[in-house]
Amino acid sequence: MNTAHMWAAIASVALLGFALKAVGPAVFGDTELPPRARSVMALMAPALLAGFVMVDLAGPGWSALDLTVAGGVAAGIALRLCKAPLPVVMVGAAVVTALLRWAH
Repeated sequence: MNTAHMWAAIASVALLGFALKAVGPAVFGDTELPPRARSVMALMAPALLAGFVMVDLAGPGWSALDLTVAGGVAAGIALRLCKAPLPVVMVGAAVVTALLRWAH
């Protein structure tokens, strides 16, 4: 998966998240969704993003591990375990990946 495809996938997930959050109130109005439905909707975008990261990490055909992405994922996990806010985790993981690619 090249960089353009990855950014297109990220943009698609963001648009899907915005659409779900915008369509829900318009369709259901004042109706309160069941807690189970709200939890599923809240977890759809992170699950899709995790899938995209795993596909990028494993490489084409799941045959080539990209160590720079693995380092970024490891940094993200470490930051999250340290209770860092999600934006800090994402920026930290991206910075570590960029530094590893620059050094490679």
